[in-house]
Amino acid sequence: MSRKLVRPRDGRMIAGVCAGLGRRFGISAGMVRLLFLLSLLLPGTQVIIYLALWIVMPNEDRYLATSH
Repeated sequence: MSRKLVRPRDGRMIAGVCAGLGRRFGISAGMVRLLFLLSLLLPGTQVIIYLALWIVMPNEDRYLATSH
């Protein structure tokens, strides 16, 4: 079974994007959050990417309901 990129219901802080990315790539959500916060020190579009992932990534509940 492959792990899909979804926003889980448990382990969320704001939208679940970091928790979903951590779960998908097999690292802790805390590490993803730390990397995101550190990336904010660099110039770039990190916040826009986060917002886009928030919109594009489905909720775990909605994904499970449509996959069965």
